[in-house]
Amino acid sequence: MQRYFVSDRERQGENVVISGGDAHHIARVMRMKPKDAIVCVFPDGRTAVCEIEQIANEQVCARIVQWKEEGRELPVRIYIAQGLPKGEKWELVIQKGTELGAAGFLPFTAARSVVKWDAKKAEKKVERWKKIAKEAAEQAERTSLPDVRAPLSFDELVAFGATVDCRLFAYEEEARGKRHKALPSLLARLQPGGSLLAVFGPEGGFSREEAQQLKQSGFLPCSLGPRILRTETAPLYLLAAASYEWELCASGREAKRE
Repeated sequence: MQRYFVSDRERQGENVVISGGDAHHIARVMRMKPKDAIVCVFPDGRTAVCEIEQIANEQVCARIVQWKEEGRELPVRIYIAQGLPKGEKWELVIQKGTELGAAGFLPFTAARSVVKWDAKKAEKKVERWKKIAKEAAEQAERTSLPDVRAPLSFDELVAFGATVDCRLFAYEEEARGKRHKALPSLLARLQPGGSLLAVFGPEGGFSREEAQQLKQSGFLPCSLGPRILRTETAPLYLLAAASYEWELCASGREAKRE
């Protein structure tokens, strides 16, 4: 069944009235008809199977027929912050990072960023990023949409770090020094329901001044293994490692206890 994220204003009791792009997708792209079923995800994360009752006037009216219990979200909230990379790399990170369970995406302007942020195109860019995240979340059958923000300054990024439980930044000097213990240790001590801000540099990495500022602000420098990863690969590696630790390994430990 096709999945759609709906807002509170689109729900009227046990009925849902979908408009805009999702209504177009249901009626024109999927060519659905009355009595077809869709899955609606509400802002509180609850999910329901809904039966379409009417398609008219650029709106789709559906009725909730069954609530579903789903456990699709990582038990920890991981925010990905990245120095703006060039080309379509950031869009790739948003798409694949959403599939891997990221809670949010925070681009920032770094000293070595090749891309220069154009404020005139800001609104359209951010809307495109949000659309990419929404489509990826629907495809991955997630129950929440990641927070996608406009680029922050480096100081704003550091300030955001004060709002989460743990902070790290991927630093190639840790990999070159064969210091690989920090990330496993951090993931192991992060508690369910906790939050993590993971910061990645642009193509040229962090400047020494940025690395020093992050360390002084409580960000832990981490290696992502012995190989030096591309800027768009690094956040996906971290999310996959977190999923392994928090979902696959955790499930295995619970199975053993049972």
